[in-house]
Amino acid sequence: KSVTNFLAKSVQTIHHFMQKSNDNGVSLGTSIMAVVFDGGVVMGADSRTTTGSYISNRFSDKITPVHHRIYCCRSGSAADTQAISDYVTYFLDMHSTELGELPQVRTAAKLFQQLCYNNKDNLSAAILCAGWDKHNGGSIYSIPLGGALAKLPYGISGSGSVFIYGYCDAHYKDNMTRQEAISFVTNALSLAMSRDGSSGGLIRLAIIEEKGVERRVIPGDALPTFFEG
Repeated sequence: KSVTNFLAKSVQTIHHFMQKSNDNGVSLGTSIMAVVFDGGVVMGADSRTTTGSYISNRFSDKITPVHHRIYCCRSGSAADTQAISDYVTYFLDMHSTELGELPQVRTAAKLFQQLCYNNKDNLSAAILCAGWDKHNGGSIYSIPLGGALAKLPYGISGSGSVFIYGYCDAHYKDNMTRQEAISFVTNALSLAMSRDGSSGGLIRLAIIEEKGVERRVIPGDALPTFFEG
C-alpha cells in the first residue's frame, strides 16, 4: 500500500511538467537489451544517437543508473527518456530513504510505467528497467510505447530489435551463466547494429549483481562479426 501511495503521489507531482515531445528532436533510434542470468542481470546497448538521418552522437550512453543496483536502457526520444529517468532517480532516492533500505526493481519499473502511461500521448519512450534486489534477485521489466508493463526473462527494444527476435528466441535459455549472458547480449546487439541504420557505434554493457555493477565497453572494431550479405 505504501508503495502504491508513493507512486500515485509521484505521478501527480510530475504530470503537469510533461510537455508534448518534438517529433523532429534527437532520437535514440537504438538497440537495447537485457537478460537475467543465475546471479543477476546483463544490460546492453549500442551508442548511436540520431537526429533524423544525421548521427548526432556516436558514443552516447543509453544505460542509465536510477539507483545503486537498478538501471534502465532508454529508447525513443532522448529528451523524454532522460527526463523520465531523472524523475525516477529522484523519487527512488526519497523512497529508499523512507524505507531505510535499497528499493526493489519492480518499484522502479512501476514508476517508469506510471509516468509513461499517464503521459502516453506526450512521450516517445520505451524503457527496459532491470537490476538486482534482495527480495527477487535479478529481474527485468519492459515498458514499451504506451506504458504497458511486463516482467520478462530477457527483453529487447528499439529500432534494431526487430532484426534479432528470431536469434534471441533461438539462443535464449534459462539459468545462463554470467559469461553466457554477456555473450548472448553482445552477439545479439552486434547483429542488430549490422542491420539497423539507426544503431551503431560501440556496445556498452552493465553487469548488475549483489556485489555491485560492472560496466564494460566493446569498441566497434572488437565486435563479433557475422555474414552481412
